[in-house]
Amino acid sequence: MAMVKVQFDRVAEVVLERTAELLAADVAVVDDRGVTRASTDPDLVGLPFDAVQPDPTGHFLRVPLRVDSHEGQVIVGPPVTGEATSPRLVQALVELVINQAAVLEQIPKRHELKDKFIHDLLRGQFGDEADVLRVAQILGMDFTRPRAVILIDAAEFILSASGPDRPEAAEVQRRRRAQLVIASVVGFFDLPNDSICAYIGDGDIAVLKASSTQDLVAWTDEDSPDQPAASWANLSALKRAADALLARLRRDTGAHVNVGIGRYHPGIRGLARSYQDARAALFLGRRFHGQNRVHCLDGLGMAAFVGVADERTKIDLARHLLSPLDHAPELLETLDAFFAADCCLSDAAARLAIHRNTLSYRLDKVALLTGLDPRRFDDAVQVRLALLVRSLRSATE
Repeated sequence: MAMVKVQFDRVAEVVLERTAELLAADVAVVDDRGVTRASTDPDLVGLPFDAVQPDPTGHFLRVPLRVDSHEGQVIVGPPVTGEATSPRLVQALVELVINQAAVLEQIPKRHELKDKFIHDLLRGQFGDEADVLRVAQILGMDFTRPRAVILIDAAEFILSASGPDRPEAAEVQRRRRAQLVIASVVGFFDLPNDSICAYIGDGDIAVLKASSTQDLVAWTDEDSPDQPAASWANLSALKRAADALLARLRRDTGAHVNVGIGRYHPGIRGLARSYQDARAALFLGRRFHGQNRVHCLDGLGMAAFVGVADERTKIDLARHLLSPLDHAPELLETLDAFFAADCCLSDAAARLAIHRNTLSYRLDKVALLTGLDPRRFDDAVQVRLALLVRSLRSATE
């Protein structure tokens, strides 16, 4: 029944807008209880129409409106221009508008089909990849470009759209606000084909962002090149783009917004993996780092190793964090000795047979290369976990 009311409200909005435009008249749509569901006068919505707008002279024309089992009326006032109109002609025109709106309501809107398609795609609910590409092309989406998932949590803005006085219209309002967020994202990235956006429910917007170097050139910092690993390529530029997008969304919505960044993974199935990255980063980031931030797996610290369930992701993360040391065996040996000495500088220096100042220099270099300082507790735990995860994986290969 609630869904029927939502459909009724959608048809009512379409009929109201089109009728008011064609007839240049005040229009209202009421339900079977006489309560105003839509009106050219927003103050009337939610109120009994006849009690607020009595019509003793019979100037209002009333045309029945039915959407499935839900009934109501379209009430049309005299033209605001003062022109005389034929009641029969007005009634025929309104009935035509009602029929058109009802037919359109039975056809799923393009953006709703697109939203469901992406929802299923990101959850891995699809079969043959050729079929996926064919449907994507029909819906106007280009999946030939490399893409990573940006997951936007705009629940505070989207889900708080409806008031308790009109719970049956909640879905309509949520959709409207979700489209406002999507419009803001598309406007930020300029080109619709660059960023495929969809509302996937629960206040979340998924952005399938083109993630090649060319697509992210506006956010590339030439002084800070990304690591060569394919799944982490261009991630720094993607995070800078997300930071700027977050500021835009916060301004446009006036609400708390959080963003999760997924890595690029090749192929159609890679989008589902990128979504899992973004979802995990968003969940853990909100929990441990707070609101209004951009969250990514490589910025979660210890939480990523503890909170991420997928072993392959943890192994990839460990390798990524330690990749700046791949060609520095001396620094890896230094870390092993440092941790074996319970992070005691003098004991570690003795184990390595080097001066304590030399050890400090090496640890400084580790911090410079990785962004993690082994002398700080949280960073030390993260480096230690990365070393263990990487070594365990290497032992089984």
